[in-house]
Amino acid sequence: MEILNIVLPIIINVLLVVLLVCGIILLIKCIYIIDKIKAIALNVEEKVNSLNALFALISVISEKVTGLTEKCVNYIEGLLLKMFNHKDEEELTPEEEELKEILKKERKK
Repeated sequence: MEILNIVLPIIINVLLVVLLVCGIILLIKCIYIIDKIKAIALNVEEKVNSLNALFALISVISEKVTGLTEKCVNYIEGLLLKMFNHKDEEELTPEEEELKEILKKERKK
């Protein structure tokens, strides 16, 4: 029994030292992996930032095309309305004339 009292603490101490060494090795490997991941993340961020100008350009072009299309549609709509609305205009009340002017202004926008 006395042999176990002497040998068992030595075995436990050796195992603790091995566990501590393994923990230190794993910690060093984790730091190395984290550094690699950080480098990859910085590289990806740099590439994404280089594409921001392209996306901004596409956005501007899209807005211009949308505006141009809207103007063309409004122009064609106006022509069609003029062609098909040749009815004699009725006498309108002042409120109706005011509403008609407001609608014309809205169509021009």
